[in-house]
Amino acid sequence: MARSPQKKSSAPVSGNAVTADLVAVLVAVTDGTPKIMTIAGGSALPSGPFEFTHRSLQTALRAWVEAQTGHPLGYVEQLYTFADRGRSGDAKGPHSVSISYLGLTREDKVGEGFEAHWSGWYDYFPWEDHRAGAPACLAKIIAPQLKAWAKAASSPTLQRERWQRCAITFGLDDRDWNEELVLQRYELLWEASLIPEAGRAHGREAPVVPGKPMTADHRRILATGIARLRAKIKYRPVVFELMPAEFTLLQLQRSVEALAGRLVHKQNFRRLIEQQELVEETGAMAADTVGRPAKLFRFRHAVLAERAVAGTKLPLSRT
Repeated sequence: MARSPQKKSSAPVSGNAVTADLVAVLVAVTDGTPKIMTIAGGSALPSGPFEFTHRSLQTALRAWVEAQTGHPLGYVEQLYTFADRGRSGDAKGPHSVSISYLGLTREDKVGEGFEAHWSGWYDYFPWEDHRAGAPACLAKIIAPQLKAWAKAASSPTLQRERWQRCAITFGLDDRDWNEELVLQRYELLWEASLIPEAGRAHGREAPVVPGKPMTADHRRILATGIARLRAKIKYRPVVFELMPAEFTLLQLQRSVEALAGRLVHKQNFRRLIEQQELVEETGAMAADTVGRPAKLFRFRHAVLAERAVAGTKLPLSRT
């Protein structure tokens, strides 16, 4: 039976106090779509305050996530602690510290009575999905807005410095796109006041680039989680935490591409998986594939005990 979400503490807080908010970036990949667990109509990540009754930070996080989503947490790792005053848009309130965590899971149906649902993470960062080439919003909206911001700097030197940052971060002026710079791109848009979160913090209307905003600093936390995961899939087999028990190599490839926002070279990818001995055949065939039946594989958990998996850099396409 579904439990109702716990209510956050309403105890008065001193103006000089510091509160700690625990925030979860819970990721799943379904049919080639990376998703995150959200609450409040998709505008917030599961979160709640750390209270004296909690035995530890992780215990508190697990309690809040399960209460709000009905989804028990498996493995989680701490992402980052954000303590910037004013980023939440409420500079007059108590100073809030956000302690964020990343969790990997598989999508399941949210139980009745819970406010959570799964949201596609590219709804919040449409400029990050390059699987079909550079998104149109980059050239049509984001680049012109950033160029105007750079030109508005007070000196030619600062103008050049601003534009160089923009070009490197967003892969402009024939520079390569670096899929790991998710947080840097978000922070640059915030600095240039091009997203609603910056407008809230500065008390004014902000020009809006595509992408769904989130409450407080939750989209910044989400950007941190995406960047961490994009970097980590290149040297640790964490993608298997997101896969079903049995899968085809194409399903595995599509999941990696979904997370990276980039295509991978099919043959190089399969050769790498085989060389690393990360998977083994199950002996069964997938029944729902189009055309020739595909072999089913499973992750070899023994690889973690045999050796530290390093040097497994994925062959991301640069074309």
